[in-house]
Amino acid sequence: MSTPSRVFVGRLTNLSVFDPLGDQVGRVRDVVVTFGASRRRPRVIGLVVEVPGRRRVFVPMTRVTSVDGGQVITTGLVNMRRFEQRTNEVLVMAEILERPVTVADPEGAYAATVEDVAIERERSRDWSISKVFVRQGGGSRTAIGPFRRRRGATVLVPVEDVSGIHQSSGGQSAAMLLETYDDLKSADLADVIHDLSPKRRAEVAEAMDDDKLADVLEELPEDDQVEILDSLPAERAADVLEAMEPDDATDLLHNLTTEKQEELLQLMEPDEAADLRRLLTYDEESAGGMMTTEPVILGPEASIAEALAVVRRVELSPSLASTIYVCRAPHETPTGKYLGMVHIQRLLREPPHGSIGSILDKEIEPLTADAPLGQVTRMLATYNLVGVPVVDEDGRLVGAVTVDDVLDHILPDDWREERHEVTRG
Repeated sequence: MSTPSRVFVGRLTNLSVFDPLGDQVGRVRDVVVTFGASRRRPRVIGLVVEVPGRRRVFVPMTRVTSVDGGQVITTGLVNMRRFEQRTNEVLVMAEILERPVTVADPEGAYAATVEDVAIERERSRDWSISKVFVRQGGGSRTAIGPFRRRRGATVLVPVEDVSGIHQSSGGQSAAMLLETYDDLKSADLADVIHDLSPKRRAEVAEAMDDDKLADVLEELPEDDQVEILDSLPAERAADVLEAMEPDDATDLLHNLTTEKQEELLQLMEPDEAADLRRLLTYDEESAGGMMTTEPVILGPEASIAEALAVVRRVELSPSLASTIYVCRAPHETPTGKYLGMVHIQRLLREPPHGSIGSILDKEIEPLTADAPLGQVTRMLATYNLVGVPVVDEDGRLVGAVTVDDVLDHILPDDWREERHEVTRG
């Protein structure tokens, strides 16, 4: 056994995990511990390992044979079922680091902040937290970002001398959790947040900026969306709804009471609220109920170079960026007369100085807002489209339905929840 007597969790995180044959399984994301009722050291029961596909699985510490040389070696097969945190379990990186604690000292107890945690393998072959690396005085930051500094001396103390390391209130800053998972895509961060307690979810939501929270909300199950939105001050909830895609914001509003809907709409910018009010009038299973009111819209005189510049915008999803809808002014929904659509593939084949009005696809008949789901899916499938236009009775573009909008409606209602239902045995 080559495992050192003591390993700091901060250094353990992100290490590669290998099976006995030397094949990489994934990377360590966190360490799972449990706290007993006595003064006994907190027990380390396993690792959260991120495997290909951004899936997080649980690896028991009984399967860890070596933690050395910048890698973790396991024995036997790794259970690939998704990790789901149990009520008696605590994640070190996600919940303990940066937690305010009190340290006992012969000269008098003092306040501190957890900077890192050391785990050791005992004679019984069980792993436990043995030491806590703390910063005295609460570790207040003097700068923001990767170059931040903290005040206060650092001390390595026995875990038995630290109180408050497992308290439900006054815990780790949510900013630390977000920093730990900063490289995750919104859908994967949503998986992490779903596994947290409701209180912790609310803390993390409060720490996110509006745009990031909007992206994550779009990936969460409906119950989580409503719970998080209800935990926010009304003014901020309205701001987050504005940052969401209009169709996703409308779906979320459908799950709120009429009174709550109206309260939030009143707090939104009038133009943003008007779009959502219009979407709320449509049947959820119709083109109007599924569409976004913010597709890419340009006038026919726009050049191909300008069109390509517009669809390069990083905030556009691939489905929205694949199609440009060409209309007379005004170019915000509801627009002037709808003229046709241009696919990005066609733009790439044309000289940049040409106008998009000269390469319109006019063969695709736009849908009306009351077109049922079946008609929308048949049109997408028949013409191999990523998005289809939706117009009103006057031929004005009011939105577009993309293939991801349709998938959200034809998959089971609880498809997002199913990602989280399987737990380890």
